[in-house]
Amino acid sequence: MIGGLAQHGHGREALNMFNHMLKEGVSPNHVALVSVLCACNHAGLVTEAKQYFSSMEESFGVEPKQEHYACMIDLLGRAGRLDEAMELVDNMPFEVTAPVWGCPPWCLKNS
Repeated sequence: MIGGLAQHGHGREALNMFNHMLKEGVSPNHVALVSVLCACNHAGLVTEAKQYFSSMEESFGVEPKQEHYACMIDLLGRAGRLDEAMELVDNMPFEVTAPVWGCPPWCLKNS
């Protein structure tokens, strides 16, 4: 549900669904958190995305994967925050691949 709402431009509704999920005691996995970051991306919610991204491991026990980084880099780029996007690319804990440079995570078939 969160991913579908995010992909169809209903970012705030997706975040509301995510918050409802948390209130019900359901812990998100890495896929749900990619969807949350994508929702923030579609809604232009840079501050919220940065908060979710920076707290993923501590709050939810999910280590950021390439899909999370790709979504954050896409979001920062769309927001015109290219220096921040490049800083994130430079500090990723793994090799930079094509999806990070051009394809947002929701277009990856195997994520």
